[in-house]
Amino acid sequence: MTGTQSFLVELGTEELPPKALRKLASAFADGIANGLKDANLSIGECQVFAAPRRLAVLINDVPARQQDQNIQRRGPALAAAYKDGEPTQAALGFAKSCGVELQDLEEISTEKGTWLAVNIDQKGASVVDLLPDIVAKSLATLPVPKRMRWGSSDVEFVRPVHWLLMLYGAEVVKANVLGLNSGRTTRGHRFHNNTDIEIANPESYVSTLREQGKVIADFAERRDLIAKGVEQAAGKAGANALVEDELLDEVTALVEWPVPVLGNFEAEFLEIPEEVLITTMKDNQKYFPLFDAGGKLLPMFITISNIESTDPAQVQRGNEVVIRPRLADAMFFWQQDKKKPLASHQEALKKVVFQNKLGTIFEKTERVEKLALNIADQIGADVQHTSVAVQLSKCDLLTEMVGEFASLQGIMGERYATLEGQPEAVAKALSEQYLPRFASDEIAATPVGRSLAIADRLDTIAGIFAIGQKPTGVKDPFALRRLSLGVLRTLIEGELELDLEKLLQGAADGLSDKATVDVNEVFEFMLERLRAYYTSKDISPQIFDSVASVRPTSPLDFDRRINAVKAFTQLPEAESLAAANKRISNILKKNPVAKKATVDQTLFEGEAETALFNALGELKPEVDKYFSQGDYTPALQALSKLRTPVDTFFDEVMVMADDEAVKNNRLALLEELRVLNSHVAHLGDLQS
Repeated sequence: MTGTQSFLVELGTEELPPKALRKLASAFADGIANGLKDANLSIGECQVFAAPRRLAVLINDVPARQQDQNIQRRGPALAAAYKDGEPTQAALGFAKSCGVELQDLEEISTEKGTWLAVNIDQKGASVVDLLPDIVAKSLATLPVPKRMRWGSSDVEFVRPVHWLLMLYGAEVVKANVLGLNSGRTTRGHRFHNNTDIEIANPESYVSTLREQGKVIADFAERRDLIAKGVEQAAGKAGANALVEDELLDEVTALVEWPVPVLGNFEAEFLEIPEEVLITTMKDNQKYFPLFDAGGKLLPMFITISNIESTDPAQVQRGNEVVIRPRLADAMFFWQQDKKKPLASHQEALKKVVFQNKLGTIFEKTERVEKLALNIADQIGADVQHTSVAVQLSKCDLLTEMVGEFASLQGIMGERYATLEGQPEAVAKALSEQYLPRFASDEIAATPVGRSLAIADRLDTIAGIFAIGQKPTGVKDPFALRRLSLGVLRTLIEGELELDLEKLLQGAADGLSDKATVDVNEVFEFMLERLRAYYTSKDISPQIFDSVASVRPTSPLDFDRRINAVKAFTQLPEAESLAAANKRISNILKKNPVAKKATVDQTLFEGEAETALFNALGELKPEVDKYFSQGDYTPALQALSKLRTPVDTFFDEVMVMADDEAVKNNRLALLEELRVLNSHVAHLGDLQS
């Protein structure tokens, strides 16, 4: 077998977890591709296929075998190989392990001495011999949090497995993986053609499955078909569909032969808040909601059937029948909740535990109120509205609706508060307290909402750290990284000039009767989340570190410095000044200057010292003015004028002069320069 062929592997299973399907398929493909590369086999394009009952990988241009290699194996040192002119057991054992005679060994010299060695011609292995182990290892390392067993077998996988297809070109790769013997057969659609189908070669896999099996194996192709099908079905109904990526991915992972079906429900259910209806359709039924041209929810939906029915009307009726009980339950919850004001749930919050060591949700609310009022006062939010919002903030957790639809917490709080006639600022804050919910989500828009969102998160972060449950590695059960990013984004993007360290101290004070908070530890943790925030914005590590070195405690101030340093790095003088600042820092680190040291002009010995001193004197008032206003960009631009006098100074002046007074005077001059240059960031850190 010579040249290259395509390799195809397909594992057939029971229905795989839909939300994990893409991740599993991608990891399966990566494992096989990396396994082939680790075997020193260069490969062509890697195609990934994923459907509810199968994971498949097709790799083009896979060599038939590894290249032959000449490998040098090094044995014992010559001194240990012979004793009194006779070979030792070390030498004899090495020759035997290599399959050669003692006289076939060579002597090689290195810097560390002379060694016995042997050159071995190693024949490359056949790829069909390597593939079974590569596939098995890839399956064994898939990101499956919990594997299962079935029947009497000891085999474990995310779902029971039923068939294994492995082809190298037109030939079957013989293997036994997960208890399955490999072959060339796959299986068609569970309902349309649940029979064995032979695959002639890897290139015919996709077309054979489609034509004979009624299966579209390509995830991306199915996804595109579903998106277009939903759009067309909605168009025929004179509506617009809500097609979100997450739902589209999940539906794609549930079907092998997608067919859009339009359905309806009674208009009377539109009395329920549309967020509830949308959640029911999306989360429970995997339906796509429909809206009119004005954005109003319609009593219609589109579902994706996994069969091409001869009686589509029956499929439609079946889906309509299924959704009605859910909508009826939602209507009941809505009507029941409206009978009680939100505040009526406050007393019951005293019995709901937030965290065993941190008390109840009611106690948490009391802590958050103090912190939120402090924030509100600083950012100009209505203090009375903030107080009411905090007191009502967790009441909707005890409503019937949120009990059934947990994802609607805050949203239902706003709805119920609006119905009660609460001020708009209060009602809005009840939903905004949870913003941002994820990395790209919007932040709270109102001052009251921002006060509540920041305070609630800081209490949680500080509290969890205090009881020793801080994140470790990839584990973050309380989502403190996400909560921290939410605080930082709200402060920066909301342009709130607040001192994070002081806010954390306020949170720590509120927890003093429960636990002790290491404020500095929490601050440093959040600073690392800020690093991740700027990494996502393509800010280099050097720029971040240069600002972090001066430790601004206001995230908004930190952001202004980041932007100023980024602009500074684009100046032609930046590289030279950064290098000079790094040099100055290193000099002063080894030769610290007394705190009250001043520069004495009478000790200057050349024009370079005088020029630098005068340049500093001229620039300092201008730069200090910018610093005091937090206007960092023009401050750094002004400092760029120092390039010429600084370069000249280092070219012409020996800092470490023999005369102690002259040396100390020059060090004092450099200290003044360092202090002026370090107001915004440590510019020397820009040098990698």
